[in-house]
Amino acid sequence: MSRLTRPGGRAARAGPDRPPRLARVLNRIDLRGGVRDPRRLLPRAQLDVSVAVERIRPLVEAVREHGYPAIREASERFDGISPAVLRVPAEAIAEAEGTLDEDVRAALLESIARARRVHDDQRRTDHTTTVVPGGTVTERWVPVDRVGLYVPGGLAMYPSTVVMNVVPAQAAGVRSLVVASPPQQDNGGLPDARVLAACALLGVDEVYAVGGAQAVAMLAYGAAVDAEGTAHCEPVDMITGPGNIWVTAAKRLLRGVVGIDAEAGPTEIAILADATADPAHVAADLISQAEHDPLAASVLVTPSVELVDAVERELARQVPATKHVQRVTTALTGEQSGAVLVDDLTDGLRVVDAYAAEHLEIQTENAREWALRVRNAGAIFVGAWSPVSLGDYCAGSNHVLPTGGCARHSSGLSVQSFLRGVHLVEYTREALRDVAPHVVTLAGVEDLPAHGQAVSVRFPGGVS
Repeated sequence: MSRLTRPGGRAARAGPDRPPRLARVLNRIDLRGGVRDPRRLLPRAQLDVSVAVERIRPLVEAVREHGYPAIREASERFDGISPAVLRVPAEAIAEAEGTLDEDVRAALLESIARARRVHDDQRRTDHTTTVVPGGTVTERWVPVDRVGLYVPGGLAMYPSTVVMNVVPAQAAGVRSLVVASPPQQDNGGLPDARVLAACALLGVDEVYAVGGAQAVAMLAYGAAVDAEGTAHCEPVDMITGPGNIWVTAAKRLLRGVVGIDAEAGPTEIAILADATADPAHVAADLISQAEHDPLAASVLVTPSVELVDAVERELARQVPATKHVQRVTTALTGEQSGAVLVDDLTDGLRVVDAYAAEHLEIQTENAREWALRVRNAGAIFVGAWSPVSLGDYCAGSNHVLPTGGCARHSSGLSVQSFLRGVHLVEYTREALRDVAPHVVTLAGVEDLPAHGQAVSVRFPGGVS
């Protein structure tokens, strides 16, 4: 049975040989001694998306029926902005790119270049299989025609998310890309200027100052985007990109109307570490994800009590020095974060596979060997010099990844996300005649005689 120790418990009594113990930051979950199924014992953010779906259903329906007026009302209610036109003017996008800080420009261009290098190599090629002489099946990879890309703009601004969404879509050959991002009061009701600049650098010129569930509904159904109803956002075929619980709920509600990438929840990091890990690195990496959101999850899995103690000391030192100290503290002390003690790295591997983290770091001896044994993770960062922050920006990998344990069955965003496999079936008369008796037999077994007749009618002399 696991033993859970929460932060803020009674400190050990000080004495002549025992200095006062620093208050713990992380919950401690003790899985030593063997736990058959650790999944229910691991820390996880508690989100009820189904409740959020019912909350946003009226808003989504209002956007479907009324378009611009419903979107404008929602923007005024949630963002404090009532825009006259939702589409960002081309000159505003160009101005954002023209006034972009040169260091930021250089960083974004490097991020784009590295992401293109990785994603261009993911493009699948068509393949034809000769099943029998005269009978072939070709699998063609056809890009989705029009995609809506959502870029959050709440607690932080994410020009990097523009890169991570646009680059794989472009590599896949998507014809039409549209970005939606929340309006910002400090940018005249337009999305963040750095988000707009990233769009310009990537050649995306259809951008809407709309956020939240109303943005997802606008993309899915299409809508008028000005008061006169003369300008429209045409509906998309697929919506990708992370967002808050309301964006996630809208994506769930509209799945089927459009395709979606995933239901992305709060960000999470798990670190599998042994006694060789540098506690300063581990603490910094836990903090790096905690600063995203008060619900962000930061989890350390290790057989080393000494490492946990050292990481706690580093957290006590580093957290007060970080900019978003309250947000970080809330995330690290929340039920979704913690330090999990295991008997050894083999048990640790079982735990991180059960947790299926969005981001998994391996900070152990022979880190690559352990990383190759991992089955469930959105992305794996191997060794001390591959922190998650690298993947967030400039590794070349994609940072739009499955959360909440979905890495057990889902992948992160890639070129494949925007491609559909379509089979071309080509048979000659002789190849069809050869297999016709089997088709007729199976049609009879399933009591679908018209299926068999669709073959038999082609051969008046019989198919037997």
